[in-house]
Amino acid sequence: MQSIRKIYKIGRGPSSSHTIGPESAAKIFLARYPAADRFTVSLFGSLSKTGRGHGTDRVLREVFSPAETEVIFREDRPEGVQHPNTLLFEAWQDETRLGQMWAESIGGGDIRIPGEPLPEADEEIYPENSYAEVEQQCRLWNCSLDEYVEANEGTEIWAFLAEIWEAMNCSIREGLAAEGILPGGLNVARKAKLLNEEPAPDESPELQQVRLVSAYAFAVCEQNADCGTIVTAPTCGACGILPAVLRYMQDRYGLTDGQTVRALGVAGLFGNLVKQNASISGAECGCQAEVGTACSMAAAAAAHLMGLNMHQIQYAAEIAMEHHLGLTCDPICGLVQVPCIERNAVAAMRAISACNLAYYLHDTQRISFDMVVKTMYETGVSMNQRFRETAEGGLAKMFSRRRRM
Repeated sequence: MQSIRKIYKIGRGPSSSHTIGPESAAKIFLARYPAADRFTVSLFGSLSKTGRGHGTDRVLREVFSPAETEVIFREDRPEGVQHPNTLLFEAWQDETRLGQMWAESIGGGDIRIPGEPLPEADEEIYPENSYAEVEQQCRLWNCSLDEYVEANEGTEIWAFLAEIWEAMNCSIREGLAAEGILPGGLNVARKAKLLNEEPAPDESPELQQVRLVSAYAFAVCEQNADCGTIVTAPTCGACGILPAVLRYMQDRYGLTDGQTVRALGVAGLFGNLVKQNASISGAECGCQAEVGTACSMAAAAAAHLMGLNMHQIQYAAEIAMEHHLGLTCDPICGLVQVPCIERNAVAAMRAISACNLAYYLHDTQRISFDMVVKTMYETGVSMNQRFRETAEGGLAKMFSRRRRM
């Protein structure tokens, strides 16, 4: 597996596959043809269906500015195009085509250029590729999961994750302070500040937990929807779940930043396992690949912070994924707002519940984390493409701007 640094990326929303990935690919192509005076970018599949709502055309024009840039939303699927998030870049000078480059935005802001070797930063550093193998190695070394991460990544991983944690906290702070209407035309009002500042009369501890966890998740997701800076965890569309759970647990139990950063390492390991053995792309496997993975990561992090053992941690992650199986990716109008923001808050609470269940019921587990990851991938690739980030099925199809159904 690759470094967990590949799971956590600090970037602008609203979509890792639709903004961060294409932006990265565009910068590579620009470096290859700096003399071009015009660029064309053809978008295929999910990028074509929801690229406008996700801001793909905007970010591409920003990268190639001041050169003229034409973004083409293609309805066809040329022979050889495999991934649903595919781009074709073409560079021009005086009407002469200088060259082209195909690229795939494979989820979490990562890109793949077909036919080209992976860059050095994408090399695998973990010999193990399943949770069963990871746990076996941990038992051989007599180490915990966070110690296993350090053994493979080096001690410098904690400084990197400390920066990630600060970026997550920054997005929470900014989101809790902001008010107004999110862009895109759906007239969705920001709600994080309201949730954070207005408890209900005689609020119980249980309701307070729901309110605060939801406020933190809303804060990050609203920043993402407003093209603000967030951390992929593992994607932009699921960016609010892990920060919300970690922030709530740190405040409630008085945990240090060092303890929380260690939990980020454990969460990243589980995100890596999903990415290695399935997918974190909503265009490839639906929202189960994004929110389901983020919920698993948050459940594992929470279980680690609560001192649960390795078996209980993986059980928490398994429960979290299992109960997102089949979840569709159906963003209304192609925007990462409805149902995405609420979905992050619900999944954050579900991660805490998964951790609690794993504590009580770990001796009854029948489905392993590795098995549920494989099931998620099989479910995702079998899912009708209308339910995989195309905004052509589910809520996106039923919604009407005029009738507000």
